[in-house]
Amino acid sequence: MVDTDVEIPSAFDPFAETKESLAPGAKGYVHLRVQQRNGKKCVTTVQGLREDFSYLKILKDLKKEFCCNGTVVNDKELGKVIQLQGDQRKKVMNFLVKAKLVDKDHIKMHGF
Repeated sequence: MVDTDVEIPSAFDPFAETKESLAPGAKGYVHLRVQQRNGKKCVTTVQGLREDFSYLKILKDLKKEFCCNGTVVNDKELGKVIQLQGDQRKKVMNFLVKAKLVDKDHIKMHGF
């Protein structure tokens, strides 16, 4: 018998870091993630914005700026999460910094 150390690849969980922290938006970071749907389709999620922001107004501006569709989802564990069609991570980061909603140092980008 040959002993080999082989790691079996497991499914990637983009919310793994967030599950470890108890509070939504812990440590003051805004998380931008891209999740693969089916085929070439993907969804961008924005999680960790401050609760006092109007998520619907931010979503309206994002949709108008990037010509895409989106929604605000209420999650029990993560709080409010903005979802946008397509890979919009870099555009959303630039938008949030330009609108002075979040500092660039407090944004984390996840995904492939």
